[in-house]
Amino acid sequence: MAVRSAGPPGRAPRHRTAATLAAVLLTTLALLLAASGCTSRNEGGAGPGRTGASNTAAALGWGFTHTQYSADTGDDAAVARARELLSAQGLPQDQAIMGWGAGNPEPSPGSYDFSDLDRRVNYIRSTGATPVITLCCAPDWMKGGRAGASGTDWSVRSLESAPLPEHYADFAALAAKIARRYPDVRHFIVWNEFKGFFDDGAQRWNYEGYTRLYNQVYDALKKADRRNLVGGPYLVMDSYGPQDQSFASSLKGPWGSVDQRVLDAFTYWNKHKEGADFVVVDGASFTRTNQLIPDAFAATDKFTAVSEWVRDRSGLPLWWAEYYVEPDRSGWSERQRVATQAAGLMALARGGTGTALYWSPQQRGGPCPGCLWTPTQQSDGGRELPMYALIARFAKAFPPGTRLTTVDIAADDVPNVRVLASAKDLLVVNTLGRAIDAKVDGRSFPMAAYEVRWLTR
Repeated sequence: MAVRSAGPPGRAPRHRTAATLAAVLLTTLALLLAASGCTSRNEGGAGPGRTGASNTAAALGWGFTHTQYSADTGDDAAVARARELLSAQGLPQDQAIMGWGAGNPEPSPGSYDFSDLDRRVNYIRSTGATPVITLCCAPDWMKGGRAGASGTDWSVRSLESAPLPEHYADFAALAAKIARRYPDVRHFIVWNEFKGFFDDGAQRWNYEGYTRLYNQVYDALKKADRRNLVGGPYLVMDSYGPQDQSFASSLKGPWGSVDQRVLDAFTYWNKHKEGADFVVVDGASFTRTNQLIPDAFAATDKFTAVSEWVRDRSGLPLWWAEYYVEPDRSGWSERQRVATQAAGLMALARGGTGTALYWSPQQRGGPCPGCLWTPTQQSDGGRELPMYALIARFAKAFPPGTRLTTVDIAADDVPNVRVLASAKDLLVVNTLGRAIDAKVDGRSFPMAAYEVRWLTR
């Protein structure tokens, strides 16, 4: 039996990187705000006006999450170019209330600063997309820290701390105020990855504490407007290789098994939640030790298995708030990265996923593996990159509720290609790092290494 170290189960390395970047930039932001005396800006009851009718569907399809750097700032022409790109289809877009590009929304009790959140929400609105708000993270004073914008601690440890139980009601009140400020926003995710809810002593998740927080936020959001749609618990579906039996569960496959402690947390929340309009999880196809089992493409079958397990037990529309197919420092080419991402999307669709949000890794410049558009901080930025093209095309071809169909695949191609088909569209991915001749759905065609091929039926 493998020995597990103390502390919460790990997460995809990219999460840690994003949080670290947030800490660096937002520390500077907090200091600038303190220096200018702007610690209580935009505290009125209503934010920027809506741009269209609210989308009240519980399943939104395929979209992305804004992180530290995005398309709302930079060169004016590049920002406009990115807006035009995003407006073409209006993929759903998510934004956290604190961190990942947003400052402290309530630096002191009753003193608000929604300037960053206003900017992000307004940008999402300007693209005609459905905005989603993730209700994380919490101001320092709710976590036992100091009040005041100048004292905001942007370290990863602080950002990932949960509100203290005596401040659950305060966090719920902040959530309701945000909901009233953006009356066209209908979709709210409660917290993020159970941050701060791991019990080191008991070596398990404090799911009772999270569920109490969730229920208070749920009630506050519904009281603000019964039409608000609320989801949780946003658990990380960590998995271990088949050889590691430390926290093995019955939710398993050739890719390994999901941590039983995570399933226990989900089961408790699902039984004791006040209510939910959709259910939220996240996770990676690779194991906690960054293993891709049996390989990068077959490992994505985990997404299908987890999706089916969650949907069977919740009976609710399923959201993946984050999903990852590439371990940190993989050394993959962009072609390989896009191909594996396509396989991941296929696996999510097969499992009946209603919404999946790509965690955007945007940077201000330089190499950016997996980015959606070129950086808007550059004069020629805001241009489509292959990952955005994939997600946008997939969203159009396989919206929620699409009936998937089977297709014929030549026997010698079965191990080498991944295929997803509807009555009208066919997506084929070459999983090999070499060219092949494929025969799918009665058609023969050559495929380059890691090619993603779209066909119309």
